[in-house]
Amino acid sequence: MPTQIGPYTQSDEAKAAYDARWERIMACVRLEQPDRMPVGLHSFFWPATYGGISFKELMYDYDKAKQVCFDAVMEFEPDGVFPLMLGTTLGRSLEKLDFKQLQWPGHGVGDMQPFQYLDREYMSADEYDDFLFDPTGFYLHKYLPRVAGAFAGFDQLPVFPGLHYFRLVNGIRPFAQPAVRESFEKIVAAAEEVNTMFGHHIDWTQRINAAGFPLFNGGNSIAPYDFIADYFRGATGMMKDLYRHKDKLKLVLEKARVFISRMTIANARAANHPIVFIPIHWAPDAFMSPKQFEEFWWPTFRALMMDLIEADLIPMPMWESDCTKRLEVIKDIPPGKCIYWFERTDMVKAFEVLGDRVALRGNLSPSLMTTGKPEEVDAAVKHLVDKVWNEGGKLILDGAFGIPDETPVANVRAMFGAARKYAG
Repeated sequence: MPTQIGPYTQSDEAKAAYDARWERIMACVRLEQPDRMPVGLHSFFWPATYGGISFKELMYDYDKAKQVCFDAVMEFEPDGVFPLMLGTTLGRSLEKLDFKQLQWPGHGVGDMQPFQYLDREYMSADEYDDFLFDPTGFYLHKYLPRVAGAFAGFDQLPVFPGLHYFRLVNGIRPFAQPAVRESFEKIVAAAEEVNTMFGHHIDWTQRINAAGFPLFNGGNSIAPYDFIADYFRGATGMMKDLYRHKDKLKLVLEKARVFISRMTIANARAANHPIVFIPIHWAPDAFMSPKQFEEFWWPTFRALMMDLIEADLIPMPMWESDCTKRLEVIKDIPPGKCIYWFERTDMVKAFEVLGDRVALRGNLSPSLMTTGKPEEVDAAVKHLVDKVWNEGGKLILDGAFGIPDETPVANVRAMFGAARKYAG
């Protein structure tokens, strides 16, 4: 009997296809062999390349974005799809927030250029104590005004801890300040735009679900170390802190781990989806020594993953760059509970070390996908099939970090075609 998903009708055939695709992914997670090797579709600006529109149009034109993203799903028929709309249709929302940590197509970079993150110090080392004492207060008074202009007036908000009885009444006077009122007006306008964007995301998701295609992940998270390094201290500040503020840094990482876990679990339950995508930025071999990795990076990330696993969620860290030296350490998790996605780590080596512990995802080379020929892509897929899938590896094929923005469509067709030819 057909199923109604929002305004869209899912046929019995589409439901069966949806269930089969989802089961392939979940079988890999359970370390069981599915009927064929699943293939994921993860991308940011590649749908614009596929659909012949600019990256800026993908950021700002909801209807065009929905159509090109839908068309890509329908042609390639992946087993799981990244929430493509949430990845890129943020232009209007970012502008209304006056977001300062990022440049994006048509705003700071050209119409056909991708995101550019601005690595700066958004929290100084002498503010660790403020963060530890009252993270919410630090956010309201200092962090938010620094990263988004819409929050500029929040530095005038009252200090909330300690307000009580008549002091609570007298303490709300700052809300009448013009700068505070202006900030609230800007935030409401930005929130309305985000609601509009999210409505398009839901509509697009319902449409692909009705057509038989599940989302690969329903939410995202972040490693505590990356959270502080990327968005608070900046690269230079964080590397100095490993030597100058190591004890305080560990306290901050554990504090962040607790609220990141709670936020992630709540968001995943709201999305009603078990897989949590976690892009990993600071774990690669080149960024810190093995000792530093084991002392500063791994403990809070492992604790975060265990929080998610205990909440019946499936962590899917995307280990960027080369993490070969980390494999023996990151093996320390329960079997059959995670997907490990590797960008440049040798997948055969990853399978040797982790094959009895996690499902694997990846990892066709970005340079191959963007500059290679279809027959070279075909050969690379065959290599992964022969060396990992046919050896019993629970591999979900994808690009190193999804499909690179400039990838020729012919190479994506070669990737999906080879997956079905050699492991279908």
